[in-house]
Amino acid sequence: MKFIVSSSALLKELQVLGGVINNTNTLPILDNILFEVQEGLLTLTASDLETTLSTKLSIDSNDSGAMALPARLIIDTLKTFPEQPLTFVRTDNNTIEISANNGKYAVAYVPGDEFPRAATVSDPVQTDILGDSLAEAINMTLFASGNDDLRPVMSGVFFQFDTTGLTFVATDAHKLVKYRRTDMAATQASEFIMPKKPLQLLKTILQGSEDMITIEFNETNAQFRFADTILTCRLVEGKYPNYEAVIPKENPNILEIDRNVLLNSVRRVSIFSNKTTHQIRLKLAGTALQISAEDFDYSNKAEERLDCDYRGDDIQIGFNSRFLLEMLSNLHSESIQLAMSLPNRAGILTPMDGTQEGEEVTMLVMPVMLND
Repeated sequence: MKFIVSSSALLKELQVLGGVINNTNTLPILDNILFEVQEGLLTLTASDLETTLSTKLSIDSNDSGAMALPARLIIDTLKTFPEQPLTFVRTDNNTIEISANNGKYAVAYVPGDEFPRAATVSDPVQTDILGDSLAEAINMTLFASGNDDLRPVMSGVFFQFDTTGLTFVATDAHKLVKYRRTDMAATQASEFIMPKKPLQLLKTILQGSEDMITIEFNETNAQFRFADTILTCRLVEGKYPNYEAVIPKENPNILEIDRNVLLNSVRRVSIFSNKTTHQIRLKLAGTALQISAEDFDYSNKAEERLDCDYRGDDIQIGFNSRFLLEMLSNLHSESIQLAMSLPNRAGILTPMDGTQEGEEVTMLVMPVMLND
């Protein structure tokens, strides 16, 4: 078997596929990438058994065959090459010989039929979504998902599709993000929980993509198909918590403020907060917002006063500054609105501008008990 391929084109695809491969694998075969040659196309596949990613590349070849090559060795070698055609030739002694402009390299391969195949998604439900919209949905929600192994359903992002729109939700019980698109819809109501790793891969691949993504899923697996790429992954099992129940409906105290001004102020003040609780205090009265933090252990203290547009009763509310900073950093708007009801009820953060038509973003941050 012989084929000729562009070194830079091959490296670009292999680096994306490398994101699938774990640092430590129980099966040695999973340290490899599957190379399948057929009809002038090279199909590259990486898998960790839970997630499988395949992509196609045009090559110069009339042969067909399959073999698995060590991912790290191939990627590290390709990184050192300038753009040039590389010739891969399978030899009789179980090695692939790679010929470059100024050298030859022999790599041992594993027969292709030993590589695990992606799960098939039988009797799937299908939905289509624009690539860049899916990347944005993942971007806006993924940071809010949890890392608790005891609550695996909260470690992923909840996809909830219906005939009125597509909703994406993530929460770790301290913060929650709900991202909704009403400019796209599914043909029937359906829902599933996507794990973190395939979402991170999709976010990287799809940023700025104009491709339409076909999502097919059943109770156990989901498949994302676009251009020359197919990603198949196992879904998180379990029932997602009723997130609507924790979003307060009546929030009469409304703060409107420049996002960057608030972000920078919280960033500065939080340096002086307790390193365990990261607690900051927001005190609202009239048109003034006072942000303060105190670390009693080291006698550190900070206080800032900002002008704002505030409608409601005077209120003091405490937040974990890390959660507030994460949310403010992930919004793209110039101005934001923070709606509150009581000091022990969640605050709701929404962008006041910068969203596309049909795009709705709701971020919820739980308060912390203030130390008076």
